[in-house]
Amino acid sequence: MKPAHIAPVFALLVLGSCDKHDSEPESPRAPPSISSSPAPTAPAAMAPAATPPAPAASTSKASALHPDLLDPSKANAKAPDVFKAKFSTTKGDFVIEVHRDWSPNGADRFYNLVKMGFYDDTRFFRAIDGFMVQFGISGDPAINARWKEAGIADDPVKQSNKRGYITFAQRGDPNTRTTQVFVNYGDNSRLDASRFAPFGQVTQGMDVVDKLYKGYGEGAPGGAGPDQGSIQSQGNAYLDSKFPQLDGTKHAEIVK
Repeated sequence: MKPAHIAPVFALLVLGSCDKHDSEPESPRAPPSISSSPAPTAPAAMAPAATPPAPAASTSKASALHPDLLDPSKANAKAPDVFKAKFSTTKGDFVIEVHRDWSPNGADRFYNLVKMGFYDDTRFFRAIDGFMVQFGISGDPAINARWKEAGIADDPVKQSNKRGYITFAQRGDPNTRTTQVFVNYGDNSRLDASRFAPFGQVTQGMDVVDKLYKGYGEGAPGGAGPDQGSIQSQGNAYLDSKFPQLDGTKHAEIVK
């Protein structure tokens, strides 16, 4: 990466998982990139910390309501060629239209996660104005523990990371996309060369996505926002206690 401000964003996009040492593009850094690592860079998933915080008693009933989420091997259905997923959030509803030919493995994983209830009662834990909003860490630590290593194979990048397009976060290493995704707020085409393959696009409610709370800024350790490792190990108990203004998804479902 070149500019320092871009590097942080890319790291975040790469770390999409919840552990601090091995996350995927679920926590992209400031408007330069998105990854799943705790650094403010691309929408990456944050890698779990070397010594993650001890799990807190979870108030989430996700694993009780959706027991199949405790077994990632059950996320094996093939997605339709084109499908829509409706997200009902604390700011309103938005719809994502997914095209399987854009990113087959990404589309299949997203389809299964939505059907299985993974995104229900989760938070938009990383939202950076002009860059992207990242989500996809369960509010239930027991579920996070099962999915952090359930990566899918990379797909060729066929679409660009333009405004409104949705992409999986990753850790920076190949085949590390798991559950974290991000929606681009602006033109993040710089991410295309780093394996960030969009699989869908917000076709309704982008105004809702734009309104999601951004006040906490970049995530820890690069900023004052939520720490991905802590979300992974403590779930919604951590977020609701330390970052009560975050918006969240109430329910996500496949719609016709």
